[in-house]
Amino acid sequence: MKYRKFGLLDWQPSALGFGSMRLPCVDNQPMSANIDEDLAIRMIRHAIDNGVNYIDTAYPYHQGNSEKVVGKALRDGYRERIKLADKLPVWLVNEPADFDRILDEQLDRLGTDHIDFYLLHALTKKRWSENVLKNGLIEKAQSAIKDGRIGYLGFSFHDSFNLFEEIVKAYDWTFCQIQYNYMDINNQAGVKGLKLAAEKGLGVIVMEPLLGGHLANPPAPVRAAMDEVADRYTPADLALKWIWNQPEVSLVLSGMSTMEQVEQNLISAEGSSPDSFGTAEKKAIAGLRKNYRAGIAIPCTNCKYCMPCPHGVEIPVNFELFNHSHLYNDLPAARFRYSIYLTQAQRSDKCVACRECEEKCPQQIPISAWMPKVTELLQ
Repeated sequence: MKYRKFGLLDWQPSALGFGSMRLPCVDNQPMSANIDEDLAIRMIRHAIDNGVNYIDTAYPYHQGNSEKVVGKALRDGYRERIKLADKLPVWLVNEPADFDRILDEQLDRLGTDHIDFYLLHALTKKRWSENVLKNGLIEKAQSAIKDGRIGYLGFSFHDSFNLFEEIVKAYDWTFCQIQYNYMDINNQAGVKGLKLAAEKGLGVIVMEPLLGGHLANPPAPVRAAMDEVADRYTPADLALKWIWNQPEVSLVLSGMSTMEQVEQNLISAEGSSPDSFGTAEKKAIAGLRKNYRAGIAIPCTNCKYCMPCPHGVEIPVNFELFNHSHLYNDLPAARFRYSIYLTQAQRSDKCVACRECEEKCPQQIPISAWMPKVTELLQ
C-alpha cells in the first residue's frame, strides 16, 4: 500500500480509503438496509489487512446500518489499526442539542468512544447557513474535540466553488471531502477547490472518484479514447490513477460492494503515485472527457454569463443535472441531486421565459425552451 500526506497532520493515510456507503446487500438492492454483514466485514478487514488505514461511514448510509456493521468489522483489534471517519447529518440538526444526541448515537452504533475524523456532512449553501451557522455546530464540534469524542473536524461538500471558498476560510479545518474525478474538474469544488484546500494545509479526501461507477464502464464510443493505454489500464484503474497522479489529493475514498472491487482497488492503489502520468495517459483522459461531453444534450459551458437570473433560477446547475442524466443514463442520481443541490426557488419550474438570459448566452442556447424539459425530467 502507498501512503500520502494528509494536510498538516503528522499522519499518513493509505492512498485508498474504504467508503461504507455501498456495502453488499443480501437483497441485491444497492444501499439498502439489508447489508450482507458477513461479506461486508470480510471486505473491510481484508482491506485493513492489506494496508488501508482509513474507514469512512455516515449516519444515513444503509438507513443507519452502515455504522453498525463498520463497528462490528472493527472489533477484534481492527479499530486500533485504522482512523475512523463519520459524518454529522447537519440537515437533521434543528437545535444545538441535536449535535450531541446524534454524535452519541453514532458512537453507540460504532461501539467506540471516539471518532478520529468527524465531518459536517454534504454541505450546501442552505445547510451551511440554516443548520451549521445558525446552530453553532462548529462550536459544538470544538467542545466534542475537547472532551475526546472526536479527534479532528472537517466537512464534505456539494455546492459551488464560491461557497467552498467561503467555508474553507471560515474555520481552521483539518480536512475536507470533495466530489472529484476527471469529469468533475469544473463542477462543485472542482480543481480550484482541490488546490485551494491544499494551499490552506487541509487534507483533501476525494469521493465519487468513479462518479458512482459510471467511469468504470464507459460506453464503447467513449472508451475508444483509451485504445493507446488499454493494455495497461482498465477504465476504473485509469480514472483512479488520474486522481492519485495529483499531489494535492490525500486519499481516494471508494465505496466497494464486492470483494473483487476491493482487490482491484488495492492493486490500483499499490501502483499509484503523484506526478506519474505520461503523455499517453493524459491524452487518454482528455479523450475520454471529450467523448463523454460529445453526448451532452444542452451545450452549456457553465460560463455563467446568464447569471444572475432576475427570478432566482440557477440556470447552469439545472442544465448540469439534466446533462448528467443523459451523459450517464442515470436519471435517479440526477433527480436526487436536483432535490438537494437546488432550493425550490432555484429550480427550473421558476423560469418565467423572460429571455433576459438568452441575450447574454454566448452559446445562443434557447434557455427558456429548455427549462420546461428540465422540469419534466427532474421533478
